[in-house]
Amino acid sequence: MRGRLLLTLLAIALAAAPAVLAATGIKATLKAPATNPKVCSTPSDMPACRWHYSIKVTDLKGRPVAGKITAVIVDPFGGVHPVGYGPADPDVYVTNWPFKGTFRDYLEFPPESKGFDLVLKWTITSKIGGKTYKQVLRRTVTPEL
Repeated sequence: MRGRLLLTLLAIALAAAPAVLAATGIKATLKAPATNPKVCSTPSDMPACRWHYSIKVTDLKGRPVAGKITAVIVDPFGGVHPVGYGPADPDVYVTNWPFKGTFRDYLEFPPESKGFDLVLKWTITSKIGGKTYKQVLRRTVTPEL
């Protein structure tokens, strides 16, 4: 009798496990303007040509989660460049940057980037219940005047 009860409970637990496991994870959403950002030709143009973006990260139930973000730019020649954090010192990069819920920043494109297809890549990692989830977002942009 006891053996059957244990087998029944085990069968119920195993049947419910895929539903529980399927309901965990993260969802990252990029919100950004058009794919043709303006280049900054002079330092006085910088505030006007900032390309603002935000990334919202939630669990699958829509609740904000904590995580870390790394942002890079991949140039057409295969070079990978870290993205500087907008308002910070030029040597501060968005690399394993901690945040919760929504990360906001901006990019400024120099005149040398005009006409080149650049791939912006954000890697988001988040821990939920001891398990690490990862999602990569990409956006191709072509800066112009």
